[in-house]
Amino acid sequence: MAVIAVYSPKGGVGKTTLSVDLAWRCSMLGKHRTLLWDLDVQGGAAYLLGVNTEPRLRAAGVFQREGRPDQLIEPTIYPGLSLLSADDSLRALPLHLARLGQRRRLAVLAQSLQRDFDRVVLDCPPMQGEVSDQILAAADVLIVPLPASPLASRALDLLRRDMLRVHGRHPPLLPVLSMYDVRRKGHRIAREGRMSAFPVIPQSSLIEQTAFRRAPIGTFAPNTEAAQSMDRLWRAIEVKLWEERAVG
Repeated sequence: MAVIAVYSPKGGVGKTTLSVDLAWRCSMLGKHRTLLWDLDVQGGAAYLLGVNTEPRLRAAGVFQREGRPDQLIEPTIYPGLSLLSADDSLRALPLHLARLGQRRRLAVLAQSLQRDFDRVVLDCPPMQGEVSDQILAAADVLIVPLPASPLASRALDLLRRDMLRVHGRHPPLLPVLSMYDVRRKGHRIAREGRMSAFPVIPQSSLIEQTAFRRAPIGTFAPNTEAAQSMDRLWRAIEVKLWEERAVG
C-alpha cells in the first residue's frame, strides 16, 4: 500500500481538485483499490465526487485510541474508489492529536487499511503543526501544489527546511506548478530556473468545471490538455512510488 499526501501550507492552489483527480486515476486507470481520505474541514472531496453526506461530527473520532477509520468509509459511484469524508469535528483535530501524544497516529491508522486498499490519497488541510507532522510521518510521497509566483520556490525551500528540522528526513516531494497561465508574463518568469522541471497543471475552465459537474475532469473531458496534464502528474507519482519501492 502507498500513501499519497497532497499538501500545501497555502490554500487556494487547487489542492482538493488534485486530490480527487489523483484518487480517481488511481482507481479507474491504475486499477488500484483506492481510498480518498479528506482531512480538510471544508469537506471539498465529497462535494467534488458528488457524494452527499450528512454531517455527523465523527471524522476526528477515528484518531482516538479506539477509533476505526474503516467504520466511516463509504463507496463512491466509481468502482474501486472509496471515501472517508471530512466534517466540522476536524477543527479540533490538532488538539485531539496533541492530547493523544502519538506522533504516528495517522500512519498507524493508514497502515491498518492496507488489507483493503492499495492507495490512500490524503487531501490535507493547509496548516502546519501537529496535523502536518502526522501527515509527513504517514506519507510515502508528498505532492506540493504551488502557485506560479516568485515566492513559491522560496516557500518550498522553507518547507523542506522545516521538514528536515522536525523529522530528520521526509518523504519524497513532488512539487507541482498549479493553475499556471502561460499568457501571463509573471507566470512565465516564475517558471524559469528550477521550476521549469516541475509538473504543470494549467489554469483551465475545464478544471474549474469539476466543481460545477461534481466529477473529475477525466469523466467529461479526458482528451483535453488539462486532463492530460493531470494524467502526466499521476503517472509521475506512480514512477516515484516505484522508485521508492526499488530503493527500499
